[in-house]
Amino acid sequence: MHEVLKFPIINPTSILEETPVASALQVQMQNVVFANKDTPILRGINLDLSTDKLTVLMGPNGAGKSVLLRLINGLLTPTSGEILWDGGPLSRPIRRAQAFVFQKPVLLRRSVKANLKFALGLRAPLDQAAKLKAALQEAGLDHLADRPARVLSGGEQQRLALARALILEPKLLLLDEPTANLDPASTLSIEQSIAKARKRGVKIILITHDPHQARRLGEEVLFLHSGRITEHTPAHQFFKAAQSPEARAYLAGEIVI
Repeated sequence: MHEVLKFPIINPTSILEETPVASALQVQMQNVVFANKDTPILRGINLDLSTDKLTVLMGPNGAGKSVLLRLINGLLTPTSGEILWDGGPLSRPIRRAQAFVFQKPVLLRRSVKANLKFALGLRAPLDQAAKLKAALQEAGLDHLADRPARVLSGGEQQRLALARALILEPKLLLLDEPTANLDPASTLSIEQSIAKARKRGVKIILITHDPHQARRLGEEVLFLHSGRITEHTPAHQFFKAAQSPEARAYLAGEIVI
């Protein structure tokens, strides 16, 4: 008999119908434009992400999803327009309140445990040993604690990257396709960690091309096409009746350019 993996679903109707709770870290974008030299990538983005809902960012390749995430994080600067974090400009405390997990894990040439200890050293918590143990157990990496991080499998590396981000206790977690090309077991582990972080009150913005993952985790959907937001709506409404023709075609499995 085959084992059936139980994926988390954190957006039941009862949650979606509740009044949105203000996020601990509020982000607003006002007429944001980003261009790479003379090539426009994002065009006039107006966006308010001031609630704690888990936001799924979807759209075809080249729509500008990763650029939008990097702008929110402060890795990129808008060509024009303004991004506000808690009503003000990007600051050192705001940077420290964020964590970013890339599609391809970026790990130190150290052991699994040492990667986590390095991150903890940025915060110098008093209960470092307890936090390390809890992070390793939640990621399912406790038996690999002393193994070099870069010899782990792809799924194990991504679980470590996510654990290293979460051990910082961020207010805002940005995820750029964290489960792309991973096996189902690693995908399940990562989704479970994301769901737990959401329940702890972390604001999460997740890029995914997987509509099933978006349905499992998403509470609201941002759909980008050609550098513009064509939809920003509760997830259950988006998957039931997407409004824009581009989103409907995307969900139908058609090639959207």
